[in-house]
Amino acid sequence: MNRLDVLSPVVYLSNNWLSLTGVLLVTTSTVFWLFLLPANFGAETVHPYLGILIYLLLPGGFFGGLAMIPLGIYLESRREKKSGEYPASFPPLDLRHTGLRRLLAFVVLATGANLVIASQFTYHAVNYMDSVNFCGQTCHSVMSPEFTAYQNSPHSRVECVKCHIGPGAGWFVKSKLSGVGQVFAVTFNTYPRPIPAPVHNLRPARETCETCHWPQKYGEDRLRVFRKFGDDEANTRTETVLLIRIGGGNGGPGIHGAHLGEGVSIRYAHTDEKRQDILWVERRDKDGKTTRFQAPDSKSGANAQVREMDCMDCHNRPTHIYELPERAVDNALASGAISPALPFIKKKSVELLKTTTGAGIPAALAAYYRDNHAPVFSEKRAEIERAAAAVRAIYDRNVFPQMKVTWGTYINNIGHTDFPGCFRCHDDTRAASDGRKLTQDCNTCHSLLAMDEAGPKILSDLGIGK
Repeated sequence: MNRLDVLSPVVYLSNNWLSLTGVLLVTTSTVFWLFLLPANFGAETVHPYLGILIYLLLPGGFFGGLAMIPLGIYLESRREKKSGEYPASFPPLDLRHTGLRRLLAFVVLATGANLVIASQFTYHAVNYMDSVNFCGQTCHSVMSPEFTAYQNSPHSRVECVKCHIGPGAGWFVKSKLSGVGQVFAVTFNTYPRPIPAPVHNLRPARETCETCHWPQKYGEDRLRVFRKFGDDEANTRTETVLLIRIGGGNGGPGIHGAHLGEGVSIRYAHTDEKRQDILWVERRDKDGKTTRFQAPDSKSGANAQVREMDCMDCHNRPTHIYELPERAVDNALASGAISPALPFIKKKSVELLKTTTGAGIPAALAAYYRDNHAPVFSEKRAEIERAAAAVRAIYDRNVFPQMKVTWGTYINNIGHTDFPGCFRCHDDTRAASDGRKLTQDCNTCHSLLAMDEAGPKILSDLGIGK
């Protein structure tokens, strides 16, 4: 008996509706893929749903069809055996037979083509699921706040996966397994609103942030200028000038040296999910000496969670940054997006941001100047319209009613002006057993060169104008 005769049942039994449907699915998926793929060459996916079709749905049909072919053969053999139709023997297969040679050539070529197509599916599916479009736009309402904030951040040219997943296959697999639950939450509309923060299963910052940023490296002092505008008619401008002591891993003064210097380890216990209520802070220096600073009114802390401090405890919004109305309007005035020449523009802009929806802001601002400052409305109509567009843009970047995100929903721990931030720990009350406290002295982290001054001399001396 020719050994090739074992293929006779396969050829015979493959003539069933399930196997033929599988062949149809494979063929259809391949044809659609070949037609759609060129539209995606040379650029990122133009539309997120096109990427889903090319790299997720079509592969599902393709591999599903491949699985249906042998399944149909198996079920057909069971059916014929049960009904007694299964033949006692099958016609022998002979390689000298032209039809058989053509069949084998087709199987070999089809298998090769399937391998090439499958490899392309796999490669592009992985890359697509790692793209910014997939992360930010596939689930529009869910990720709209985070994606909008990301586009206006210092990391807007860094792919989401660089920070949220990082290098290595292990965390890639974890992220995709976690994503399965998120897909179900979106499908059945059970996801929380707003999305909780911080993310508790986020990969440690040492494995993500520190692939680009190195906190142990010494950083020179950095000059920061904060511009603020008053609520008066002239929108009086003042400036605060700070010299921030960055420090680093040399163990000397500075923020990074004190918290993340060589051999330094800091743990803290928090009693809330947002890590704002700190029970105690424990610092171990490079010599191994450990000091615990306890809050005076702290309870037993039986339910407190202990965390080792890393970059994300201070830089908790490095990319998804939301502003408060006052600071956002100050920044727009400083950049020229809103003209400071418009009377009371700071005060009115902040008021509208807090009391009006985004769509109603332009008409409300125009009505204010038309009713209360008619000459200004007549002479500076273009500036008023530009200011209205800028104020609405501030609203649209920070408020998302469908996700219950509003002003102050997401806390930013950098600094201590808008939120407690540094003062969560450095409140001058937490003390060690020897009486030392986590100081709140301003000069510990920065030097105050000017405080809410109009035209500070230090900026003139440095040649930094308005």
